[in-house]
Amino acid sequence: MPFGGQRFEDVEITKKYCTVLQGIECCGEREFLRDGFPCIKYSGHYFVTTLIYSVLLGFLGMDRFCLGHTGTAVGKLLTLGGVGIWWVVDIVLLITGSLTPEDGSNWNPYV
Repeated sequence: MPFGGQRFEDVEITKKYCTVLQGIECCGEREFLRDGFPCIKYSGHYFVTTLIYSVLLGFLGMDRFCLGHTGTAVGKLLTLGGVGIWWVVDIVLLITGSLTPEDGSNWNPYV
């Protein structure tokens, strides 16, 4: 996975340059390379919010609109959640982790 997975073991770790803030004295270099930063992409999608949208307004495709799946959201809106079937399937997909944001970002900003 390019940005990390759902579990801690799946997330890749990288190094990053850090700079000491102004006004802080330090005995070493002011810029240094630090290891242990997770490689994740987070774009502000919250799992609980999306799940609430899916349960309450899923038949209108609100959950798919929030995740960026615009094409399927319009189809879900026009068919009223596939006459309820698509609505229930999307709730199950969200809970199992199969339905994620379109841009491939993670649900959690911190790992």
